[in-house]
Amino acid sequence: MITALLLIDVQRAFDDPVWGPRNNPGAEANIARLLEAFRHAGKPVIHVKHDSAEPLSTLRPEAPGNAIKPEAAPLPGEPLFSKSVNSAFIGTGLEAYLRERGIEGLVIAGITTNHCVSTSTRMSGNLGFQTTLVSDACATFDFHDDEGTIPAETMQRIGLAELRGEFASIKSTDEVLAGLK
Repeated sequence: MITALLLIDVQRAFDDPVWGPRNNPGAEANIARLLEAFRHAGKPVIHVKHDSAEPLSTLRPEAPGNAIKPEAAPLPGEPLFSKSVNSAFIGTGLEAYLRERGIEGLVIAGITTNHCVSTSTRMSGNLGFQTTLVSDACATFDFHDDEGTIPAETMQRIGLAELRGEFASIKSTDEVLAGLK
């Protein structure tokens, strides 16, 4: 089975303080480890970035925050899909790309766990791809609702718990890397 690494929204905008407190400051380092290992193993790597249509978003295509962080930047020949909604599969051609190449498995990492990463992971599982979400290679931010603030680490735990088993297997970077050897 061909398995690809799918990196979602590893963009500079998420370094902007407007997002508030974040969990897992090591996510990008783990993403870089995954990227290096997949490239070294000759496995496919696919990048997705968010091009927001919101006028004040730090993820607008013309904003500096739209750029992919250096530790996750695509190499020539690695596809980059742009999206404007939470799912990497909606309006991007990603599913057709995977099917045309016989890719049946996805290892997913990126930002943010409870938004675009979760939505894309759910769709990946629903579309029949064997999906793994890398728990320590994704991150999120504090969430505010009518009751107050939910800390980022709690949002991360809930997000992973909701995906575990039904939509994806949840593994650490070390577990994924061990499986590549």
